[in-house]
Amino acid sequence: MENQELLRVVDVDYLHDYTMELEFSNGERRIVDFRPLLVGKLREQLLEHDKFVQFALTDWTLEWFNGVDFAPERLYELGKAA
Repeated sequence: MENQELLRVVDVDYLHDYTMELEFSNGERRIVDFRPLLVGKLREQLLEHDKFVQFALTDWTLEWFNGVDFAPERLYELGKAA
């Protein structure tokens, strides 16, 4: 079995609205629009912009005040090259 490192979010820059530029552990930076991801009871709370900006960078991804987070692989997949 090949030893693969899991993809992590290692840096974040908030850009505007629901858009952030994320740097991943593979060295790539991607711009992610979170608006399409904000569906469902907990995630819809983040449609209030003042709540959306209440995030923190954890050891592996972003997490919001209400416990919402997204898999780094999903964010990488959805992001556009910066």
